[in-house]
Amino acid sequence: MSPTRVLTGITTSGTPHLGNYVGAIRPAVAASRAPDVESFYFLADYHALIKVQDPARVQRSTLEIAATWLACGLEPDKVWFYRQSDVPEVQELTWFLTCVAGKGLLNRAHAYKAAVDKNREAGEDDDAGVSAGLFMYPVLMAADILLFNANQVPVGRDQIQHIEMARDFGQRFNHLYGDHFVMPEAVIDENVATLPGLDGRKMSKSYDNTIPLFAPRETLKKLIYSIVTDSRAPGEAKDADNSNVFQLYQAFASNEETAAMRRAFADGIAWGEAKQALFERIDREISPLREKYDALIAQPAHIEAILRDGAQRLRTRYARPTLDTLRSAVGLRDLSQAQVDGKAKITKATAPAFKQYREADGRFYFKFVDGDRLLAQSRAFDSARDAGTLIAGLKSGASGVDALFEASTSADGVTQDDVRDALAAVVEAEQEKSAQKA
Repeated sequence: MSPTRVLTGITTSGTPHLGNYVGAIRPAVAASRAPDVESFYFLADYHALIKVQDPARVQRSTLEIAATWLACGLEPDKVWFYRQSDVPEVQELTWFLTCVAGKGLLNRAHAYKAAVDKNREAGEDDDAGVSAGLFMYPVLMAADILLFNANQVPVGRDQIQHIEMARDFGQRFNHLYGDHFVMPEAVIDENVATLPGLDGRKMSKSYDNTIPLFAPRETLKKLIYSIVTDSRAPGEAKDADNSNVFQLYQAFASNEETAAMRRAFADGIAWGEAKQALFERIDREISPLREKYDALIAQPAHIEAILRDGAQRLRTRYARPTLDTLRSAVGLRDLSQAQVDGKAKITKATAPAFKQYREADGRFYFKFVDGDRLLAQSRAFDSARDAGTLIAGLKSGASGVDALFEASTSADGVTQDDVRDALAAVVEAEQEKSAQKA
């Protein structure tokens, strides 16, 4: 059974804070270690451009967010970790989806409607200050998801509409061009905490009330001591459930620690003492991560290499083959395949082909496919050259079909005759190409 594909995007528009850590990073890193899940994590720098026009801020945010996820335990050799702008196939798919997306549906997108409502309240034109990027945001998000046929997308409730729109665009494309996309499901974790900020409202960059995740120890202490509290004196019982200090403490503490703190609130703990306990509890968890973060942030070239490697492997494994299939599906095809004996014909979406890729274990593999049908799956190779040499021999006819059988296993429901016929078609096509070049 194929693993469940789970995709998470992180917009590169600011510095990670404690709310991001508790609400997204910590649970996502834990979930990435599940054996039956294939996880995709990407830095959504194209999305950031919609609302941030400061190049230095986008670049710095990308570095900080990448370092944060790595410091918090994300393992780039076991998940797909990449930067959105390093996968150009996202943009090509965005255009394909743009051509099937209904404008009426985009008119109803929450972000666009909110901008229109704000303009109307101010007596402005509906679209004053609204960029095409803001309007088309749901299509770009759909491309992020559909390109890799993600099964699940963890989102907040305010993002559910975007998943529904991705499903709509994918269904419309499938209706017109064949069954290419699976329909993603929004995943809402009701147990994920929403942390209060310094002023009691939800911790958010929009409210300027955040506590940076990797603030220096003394800065962290100063910010925690600035959290707004009520005027109840030491010795006077305090309401834990309505306390920002307690809510923050609970997000980091064990059940036993939380119960003890609740009793302390009932017994009238002083606010200064409660804030000191909160600081010590947060710092105990964050301190070792901060050390890793500081080491990573000092090596931007290392982070750049990790992101580029992740994108390159992902493009080879998924993005390029998917776009090759989609380009053919919409009619962007090789014209030399369009005529046979002077008569037009409709070709198959793809001819039998070898797809070479590198797995998370660092070893190299290839698949032999006929369109969307898997014919054979290779064993592991220690180097790309070994796999590539065998493939070249098979395509040229220098290596017989027995070499393919020795190096791979036929897929379920596929006979050796199916594989033999497909390989013969590949060899014939390669010979025709060579003859044309000569």
